[in-house]
Amino acid sequence: MPGDMTWMKERYADLESKSLLWQPPTLESANVPRCTMDGKPTIMLSANNYLNLTTHPKVVQATIDATLKYGAGSGSVRAIAGTMDIHLEAEKKVAEFKGVESALIYSAGYTANVGLIPSLVQGAQDVIISDELNHGSIIDGVRLTKARRGVYAHNDMGELEAVLKMNEDAERKLIITDGVFSMDGDIAPLDEINKLAEEFGAMVYVDDCHGEGVLGETGAGIVDHFKLQGKVDFEVGSFSKALGVQGGIVAGSEDTRNHALNHSRSWLLSGSQPPGVAAAQKAAIEVLMEEPEHHKKLWENTNYFRKELQSLGFDTGVSTTPIIPVMCGQSSTAKELSTTLGENGVMAGAIVFPMVARDKARVRTQMSAGLSKDDLDEVLRIFENVGGKLGLI
Repeated sequence: MPGDMTWMKERYADLESKSLLWQPPTLESANVPRCTMDGKPTIMLSANNYLNLTTHPKVVQATIDATLKYGAGSGSVRAIAGTMDIHLEAEKKVAEFKGVESALIYSAGYTANVGLIPSLVQGAQDVIISDELNHGSIIDGVRLTKARRGVYAHNDMGELEAVLKMNEDAERKLIITDGVFSMDGDIAPLDEINKLAEEFGAMVYVDDCHGEGVLGETGAGIVDHFKLQGKVDFEVGSFSKALGVQGGIVAGSEDTRNHALNHSRSWLLSGSQPPGVAAAQKAAIEVLMEEPEHHKKLWENTNYFRKELQSLGFDTGVSTTPIIPVMCGQSSTAKELSTTLGENGVMAGAIVFPMVARDKARVRTQMSAGLSKDDLDEVLRIFENVGGKLGLI
């Protein structure tokens, strides 16, 4: 007889009663600003596709060409027989774009964090110091270690310094922070973190998945934004956000690449990226480097939409990036706002507990370079109408 599984139904019913269920809609077209979702025309405001590169002709054609040449899959893990020349070409392009010595590509940003973090510390003689709002993949990576843990209040440099002082005896000190915090759209003060790291002899690890293609003069990310190339030990990124493809990135020194390649279990034990994906990765970076107008348009849309939302009376929190939350407070309010927006042809997902605190529920909007001003104005009219009825403005 199978085991007792009634607890699953009980947990599901509990989530349902608290308006905390995930019930994702179905996308029936490419993930572009004007898409089809659940059978109806929809303006997409919940995609990570910041630069609208998922359908860029050069990226799509690179996928096709590589698939025809190499096949649908690589046939092995990278460490044995799955490293193709196209994987190495993509990694060289990443390093060039980032302005670093070397890079290594993982199957996803998640696997980069859960694989690399445990390889950087040894045990209780070491300490990992983490921002309290770091992404769940960082938390999972930290949990896989036996190092001591320290947590500092979000972006609080005074508290980070205090935790560093309390752990001065640690053999290895590793400070970990998100670059762009995905729920609030604010950024880490990486320049200040780096100064404290230098003072206390700590390593710095930044997860810049939502800053890739977004921050910096050319979209090279938060390290470029603060002009810290060569001073940040581990820069983790993602192809699945602004670059519009799929895969994780670790960028840094040649020593970093060599270490990750030989000690990161999630890299060593995962099948390598399909050839079409690797080709698309390289092409996406080339597009960003050769066509800066995508990056420029993203920020034009971001600044316009945030300003107009605020002028209507919406609370957009502490966002300074293309992630623009509309703060709602209660989960039920955020769910109702998201549902009503969807009924009016706008996809903007509700973010509720446990992804955020119980009283910090919000609808998260994310800008794209592919959105036109007419798109944004239509969305703003709908937000004004729906937000007024819900008492948010």
